[in-house]
Amino acid sequence: MSDFTLFREKMEAAEVSETAIKSFERNYQSLVKQETGMISEESISPVQELTNFSSIASPYANFDPHLLNQTVVIKLNGGLGTSMGLQKAKSLLPVKNHKTFLDIIVDQITFLRHSTGAQVKFLLMNSFSTSEDTIEHLEQYEDLSLSNKENVEILQNQIPKIDAETLAPASDQEHPSNEWCPPGHGDIYAAIAGSGWLDKLINEGIKYAFVSNADNLGAVLEPSILKYFAASDKPFLMEATRRTEADKKGGHLAIRKSDGQLLLREVAQCPQEDLENFQNTETHQFFNTNSLWIRLDAIKHVLQEQGGSLPLPMIKNTKTIDPRDKKSTPVFQLETAMGAAIECFTDATAICVPRSRFAPVKSTSDLFALRSDAYETLEDGRIALITSRNGKPPVISLSDEYKMVDILEGLGTPSLKEATKVSISGPVRFAENVTIKGQVSFTNKSTKTQWIASGVYQNEDVIL
Repeated sequence: MSDFTLFREKMEAAEVSETAIKSFERNYQSLVKQETGMISEESISPVQELTNFSSIASPYANFDPHLLNQTVVIKLNGGLGTSMGLQKAKSLLPVKNHKTFLDIIVDQITFLRHSTGAQVKFLLMNSFSTSEDTIEHLEQYEDLSLSNKENVEILQNQIPKIDAETLAPASDQEHPSNEWCPPGHGDIYAAIAGSGWLDKLINEGIKYAFVSNADNLGAVLEPSILKYFAASDKPFLMEATRRTEADKKGGHLAIRKSDGQLLLREVAQCPQEDLENFQNTETHQFFNTNSLWIRLDAIKHVLQEQGGSLPLPMIKNTKTIDPRDKKSTPVFQLETAMGAAIECFTDATAICVPRSRFAPVKSTSDLFALRSDAYETLEDGRIALITSRNGKPPVISLSDEYKMVDILEGLGTPSLKEATKVSISGPVRFAENVTIKGQVSFTNKSTKTQWIASGVYQNEDVIL
């Protein structure tokens, strides 16, 4: 089946915007044509060099009030963090000094407003799953005009799941909500346009958007990059950073051989036979931080030029309609990646930023590192690696029993200032004043929790 009519009727009945419908239709037709979205190693060239942040940054850089008043900060806040056992918005997880992601983001915006005197425009792209909890949490910041969803929220779209056998809209009569899924963070373009926010911002004189993930606490509005982006007259700027072992599975920048266009290749777009090359951090050196600078008029222009939707590469995920029942109907869920839009804008560019601008939390391993003294809170609200680490985060490996946040809470917080790689296997707890240096593993093969005594552990394998 390739008739899109039933999908359109279903989405119109749910009052999904026309922009979102067209975006989904484009991806659906790619699915029908059996386009895999795969990007082979032979079709691309590695990016050898990027403008480095250090060449444009000034330690005394100040915001240009005129540019700042033309800029909106948008945080992607659609995730629940279910892989970590969370039931509410991931941004409501306490992450550092008892503050949640959302509290820290508000601190960042507050610092920016107080230090510059500008009322910096701030928006959250929430999902249907995170909207209510997020807005409720923001009520404590009523004085900052953040508690009214009409002032602060872009709502992410929902799209139908596709029956893997018939390619028709998937059906679950007992639980109709299972028939819908989020379209990935690439939905930002359809959401901002379809909600009316794009035209509203442009009409308010906003020219530039800085977009980043809510779980990346290193991503703050930076005066040097804003000035550089505005002066470049480029439509799109991606912040990239040098890849390390910690992010070898993350999307990397590349150049398409056929036309020289910059593109982003995610691991889901990498053929299995090219996976070794994909994960080679010396070959593909630049990792997408998912922090983007975009001209709003450029988004509008490309949407008009492309018939109402950005031609983002489609990513096909094979799931079951009930995610808790692996025997339920097999479905396809179609997603797009926000950073993939780099190939939709002619003359798009990228810049290599320091690791201090990239401190995400995708797993309990990331959270374990971020809560440690390997990271610090800076004056502007950023959570960043301490200077002595030279931009290299500790690599953390936790066994499966620590997959959920509630189990992690009792593990303890050793010093990781000088740790390079830490592996923890089996039920353990750290006593106070434990310092880890270099590469250390802790292994407990029994089911009984073992305590790790106070002291310094350096380049050793500890069997408990």
